[in-house]
Amino acid sequence: MSGHVFHPGHEDLHGITVVLDGVSGRTYVGRYHERTDAGLLLHDVGVHDPTGGLTREEYLKRTNKFGIRADHKLLVVPHDEVAGLVRLNEVFG
Repeated sequence: MSGHVFHPGHEDLHGITVVLDGVSGRTYVGRYHERTDAGLLLHDVGVHDPTGGLTREEYLKRTNKFGIRADHKLLVVPHDEVAGLVRLNEVFG
């Protein structure tokens, strides 16, 4: 349903699993909660470091198949780290 907000009073992405690309080269996958003054707040976040062996694409395919391996229960990604943000299902749509 387009335009449907999972929890009224929250942003459209609230509760949606997102892929956040960082300017550092890291990729963050987690449930979007909200935009704060400090950055974007995500829940149950997996973080892919490009020096970790898997490529970004391999990491996302694995995450899509098996679920998020959460490295952080809650994580605030600073605004200046955010290079891009999409729904996980848009990556594999």
